[in-house]
Amino acid sequence: MSLNTQSLQPIINFIWSVADDVLINKYLENQYQDVILPMTVLRRLDLALEPSKEKVFKTYEDFKGKIDNLSGLLTSEQHGTGLAFYNTSQYTMKKLLADPKNINTNFLDYLNGFSENVQDIISKFKFRNQLETFENTGITFSLLEKFCNPKLELSPDKISPMAMGYMFEDLIRRFNEKTNAAAGRHFTPREIIELMTHLVYLPVKDKIQQGTYLVYDPCVGSGAMLTQSKLFATNPEGEIKSKATFHLYGQENTGEMYATCKSDMLLKGEDPDKIKYGSTLSEYGFDPDLKFNFMLTNPPYGTTWKQDQENLNVGTEKKISIVDKRFNLPIKNFKGELEETCLTSRSNDGQLMFMLHMLSKMKDPKDGGSRIASVHNGSALFTGDAGSGESGIRQYIIENDLLECIVQLPNDIFYNTGIATYVWFVTNVKEKKRKGKVQLINASSDAFYRKMRKPLGSKRNELQVNHIEAIQELYFDFEENEYSKIFDNEDFGFYQITVNQPEKDDKGKIIKDSKGKSKSDSKLKDTENVPMKEPIDNYFKREVLPFAPDAWYDKTKMKIGYEIAFNKYFYQYEGLRTLKDIVTDILILEQETDGLLKEIIA
Repeated sequence: MSLNTQSLQPIINFIWSVADDVLINKYLENQYQDVILPMTVLRRLDLALEPSKEKVFKTYEDFKGKIDNLSGLLTSEQHGTGLAFYNTSQYTMKKLLADPKNINTNFLDYLNGFSENVQDIISKFKFRNQLETFENTGITFSLLEKFCNPKLELSPDKISPMAMGYMFEDLIRRFNEKTNAAAGRHFTPREIIELMTHLVYLPVKDKIQQGTYLVYDPCVGSGAMLTQSKLFATNPEGEIKSKATFHLYGQENTGEMYATCKSDMLLKGEDPDKIKYGSTLSEYGFDPDLKFNFMLTNPPYGTTWKQDQENLNVGTEKKISIVDKRFNLPIKNFKGELEETCLTSRSNDGQLMFMLHMLSKMKDPKDGGSRIASVHNGSALFTGDAGSGESGIRQYIIENDLLECIVQLPNDIFYNTGIATYVWFVTNVKEKKRKGKVQLINASSDAFYRKMRKPLGSKRNELQVNHIEAIQELYFDFEENEYSKIFDNEDFGFYQITVNQPEKDDKGKIIKDSKGKSKSDSKLKDTENVPMKEPIDNYFKREVLPFAPDAWYDKTKMKIGYEIAFNKYFYQYEGLRTLKDIVTDILILEQETDGLLKEIIA
């Protein structure tokens, strides 16, 4: 699963140069990717079809008009491509260059010759919209010539789906930087995918040696997470060596990434129809009752899902009402009673909504259950007060004993963000020793990463094989130490109570209401979060009454909250330096500056 990203830089640089050499003054900078990305994918498909081109064209000419549907013949090993797609045009990209005068007409014929599944890819790229500009500006020949250059090696035999995903991420990052646009999406580096697949599959490796398993990514992007996870499970030289059948499913709402993913599924011999287009949250593309054995994803975080919310909303504009059963779940109130609650995160960050979606797609434990790995930022751990949607989602996950482990990754591990990130591992088939428990692993220290010699965007750190093995060891040991902490589920829960203090008049006398009860002073109201494991009255007597003897709380108006204060659990106190050490350092500095400090302060 290793990927030498540095070796890909010459190819990426060459593709990038096409924009400057061919598109400049013909396209606006923010339009470059509308040409470069689809051309990259089409050239990749073109190279895959080149060896069987003559055979396919002959089969097409021999049987067109005789058989209604030629797809079976044209994709067969004997008469066609041996792949899930084909092109019935007489042209390849190289052959188009032999007739410069008619290149625009022939290029359209070439595009029209692709099979229906590739037509979907071309459509999602909106590539035909560019053809008129190509012809009017006279760049068609130059563009094709560049992409047929031997320096641009895009053959699927040479460039894996993982490498292709990285190349696309790097190109998109460059385009966004050039136009000051935010990427908003985070392509997952191969070593993080490796960590995720290891901790998803290895705990059940003995149970997946035979059979059929469904793997799903609701934010599939380029598809690398799906293809690499399958490779890890089935690689005959790997750790698992499964002989089981793995079917890959995914959904993506960004046209260019959907098209990229679908093209690589075609090249890998996977079923392209198992990749759906559209928003997973409001336009789920599969049978609602379809369940998956394994789910791995890196959902967009800090990204709005307002449009999905509006599409799902059946209430008034002022009050959001979502009846979708994925997002309406039973959680306990402060009385311990289950209440069905609409659990929605704030509209500007939908990452936890994808988690709820995946939970709804878990197989029943009696059918083997499911395992999930999902990347999140810190917001998913603690954003949202008691009673909020985010807190309710955490409550549902933890109280149903679904959260198995969270691994904090090093900062600066992604290509386009340097923030702290965490991988959640969720399952409804915990092994006995993990029941009722959650393991937190802090892999953010320099013991778990290596500084890269040359940063790639925001990515300055990387996990190596020994780092992944060290994290695995912490997981499987399931013991407490400097980097691993184990908690009861209840440790993350708390009761939020409102502390009231009496209103007093000018003379300091408590004001009573009509029933003779002390009136609460709204200016002195405060809240306290009481750990779920501790009796509230005990906490109140110890933490509140010594400082506010007249205070009280309303036992009928409490809220339940859940948060995972990751940094608090791994906080290490660093004592202040002694005065003697500070003075010594100052004197050393003074000596190094040869008396300059004395002159300044004299």
